[in-house]
Amino acid sequence: MKRLLISLMFLALPAQAADRFTVMLDWFVNPDHAPIIVAERRGYFRDAGLEVDLIPPADPSDPPKMVAAGQVDLALGYQPQLYLQHAGGLAVVRVGALVNDPLYCVMVKADGPATLADLAGKRIGFSVPGIEEAILHQMLRSNGVTPDEVEQINVNFALTTALASGQVDAVSGAFRNFEPHQMAGLGEKARCFLPEENGVPDYDELVYLANPQRMDRDRITRFLDATAHAARDIAADPAGTWADFKAYAPELDDALNAAAWSDTVPHLAQDPFALDPARYAAFGSFMAQAGLIPAAPPVGEIAVSLR
Repeated sequence: MKRLLISLMFLALPAQAADRFTVMLDWFVNPDHAPIIVAERRGYFRDAGLEVDLIPPADPSDPPKMVAAGQVDLALGYQPQLYLQHAGGLAVVRVGALVNDPLYCVMVKADGPATLADLAGKRIGFSVPGIEEAILHQMLRSNGVTPDEVEQINVNFALTTALASGQVDAVSGAFRNFEPHQMAGLGEKARCFLPEENGVPDYDELVYLANPQRMDRDRITRFLDATAHAARDIAADPAGTWADFKAYAPELDDALNAAAWSDTVPHLAQDPFALDPARYAAFGSFMAQAGLIPAAPPVGEIAVSLR
């Protein structure tokens, strides 16, 4: 009877409320966000005492501004953009990685230019000037081609259609896990030239950003632990976790996302806390040498590890 009374007392206690935690994505949900979505689907955020709200941005430039202003707890951003944000005085710092390899590539048709050196005298489509242009120029120079030897054409985000239609001979800024599959959907095979193999320092594609003055380290740590759990699940069971991912929203269950899933899994950070200061310093030097920022910032000003 005594044990029964004690059990009834515990049942009568109110459940402890989960901590609210808001995350602004960099774009609409896609396989790049796999650890976040799988953590949500498998209850890992709930187990960590978090109630996570995932917010897609109305404008891709919004997430760093929103987290700097304290409107969200965490935002997704890109390591290359982080140097520009720091130089512009935005109060953001990298606290973790989601995709810890570059996804950018220079894409050509499979039967097109065989090497980057073959792009001399060719037309290259692009969508966004600045960082992507600097990466392209470095890749060309590392293969003996000066930027003024190519014709750059703004194709306004229509990278795959511009390449497939023959409007350009190559495109800069394609994501290696998506655009080649989009090309396949148009009946064309594609190849990618990778920046890290052509003179560009390695970098994290997608990172978690927080405001260093406002951030709640405990809640961020619990969030990252949950996504790390999910990332390990994905690496161990890509098929089973794909089933969880595509069930998050009906629009995710399509041929493009299914194809992109397999190409995305190897690039997901299984330890989001890990930080390589030398790699961040090298990319900062690249940004400064490209004239995009006045000087490479000390790594501790733009990136920290919470563990």
